[in-house]
Amino acid sequence: MCNIFAGQDPATYACVTRSVRLSGHVTSIRLEAQFWDILDEIARYQGLTTPRFLSKLYDEALEIHGEVGNFTSLLRNACVIYLRQSQSVPDARDLLESV
Repeated sequence: MCNIFAGQDPATYACVTRSVRLSGHVTSIRLEAQFWDILDEIARYQGLTTPRFLSKLYDEALEIHGEVGNFTSLLRNACVIYLRQSQSVPDARDLLESV
């Protein structure tokens, strides 16, 4: 069983840094490549570019919570939520369109 996890391609967990604009400020976000792939997929389903999706997500989290303490953790957890819910929904687009 550990071979499934230990044997993965190192490129999938290599860190990738992207610059994005959040609330008018340019910042860098560093995530593992596989998380970027998932965020790109979510953004496509939303009909947005990834930077626009991240900006919208940041603004909504800021509105709901008043602050966003650790945006990279929020992004990783968003990916986990997306993957878990897409397992139980035949088409992840249905999930995203209902939100």
